[in-house]
Amino acid sequence: MEANIAIPSDEKNTWSGGGKKPFGASYGKMMMWFFIVSDALTFSGFLAAYGLTRFKFIDSWPIADEVFTHIPFFHGNYPMIYVAFMTFVLIASSVTMVLAVDAGHHMNKKKVTLYMFLTIIGGLIFIGSQAWEWNTFIKGSYGAVKTTEGKVLQFVKDGHQIALSDFVVGEREDHRVEHSKKNGLWFEKEGTISTYSIDQIITAYNADPSIHIKSELIDADKKQKVILSREAGAAQLAKTKMVVEGANLEVNEYGNTIFADFFFFITGFHGFHVLSGIIINIIIFFNVILGTYERRGHYEMVEKVGLYWHFVDLVWVFVFTFFYLV
Repeated sequence: MEANIAIPSDEKNTWSGGGKKPFGASYGKMMMWFFIVSDALTFSGFLAAYGLTRFKFIDSWPIADEVFTHIPFFHGNYPMIYVAFMTFVLIASSVTMVLAVDAGHHMNKKKVTLYMFLTIIGGLIFIGSQAWEWNTFIKGSYGAVKTTEGKVLQFVKDGHQIALSDFVVGEREDHRVEHSKKNGLWFEKEGTISTYSIDQIITAYNADPSIHIKSELIDADKKQKVILSREAGAAQLAKTKMVVEGANLEVNEYGNTIFADFFFFITGFHGFHVLSGIIINIIIFFNVILGTYERRGHYEMVEKVGLYWHFVDLVWVFVFTFFYLV
């Protein structure tokens, strides 16, 4: 004979085990917390690697106030202003997410819709700003030269950094065309040719005694890069190996190339998280409009994505501190 065993209704749930939920959280919330903890460990490893590398090259690490100085549609030197704006927008979006979760607890569909919309707008502004910052960082602003010893030299006049175009005149004398598989050896492709040649830069430097060279070494007392004398600058300039314009994974006009590698990797990884959060928020936003969560009788999905969004914001606080403030 087969015995039928009756299962109490309070055990017929996701967790089982007598119907008790760990920490009073649903299965979905617990899984989100597990993801957040694992992702936090990943970001911690990246930032720890960045910190150790920076400490190793502390005498020649780029100074954030000299790198992140731009604002869209404005010309000038505005250190950290736009990055601070980006940070404010992301933190503000975290506030609107809190308000959306609270409105969900009160089953207020209109307010959930409004605050979710504002959160999405904040995320889009941030990710768009980060894309603009990447583009500016890659293109560069001033240009520099790299010596055979791997040192990056920048140019200053009256104590302020100047672009190569500010003192180098004329066009490349060699009139070179960028070598590609179509116009050269079929199996080779050359990197982008610089606007000016090494000889042009050296000639322009020697012709203008008001121009000095700024090395990548940092004066610990003044907390700024060391400016070389004309003679020392000329000696270093004579070792020029290549002209650097902008930054990528191989060269970096701002200084140590590893700085650019970490910048692209860590901010890009965080940007991917923000983009993922925006997409999820948009999906949930439309579900709110369609009344999906009203029919379910709760807005727990909004709360779960809110945990993720707060985590993304918190990570940016650490990235902002490591890259821009310290």
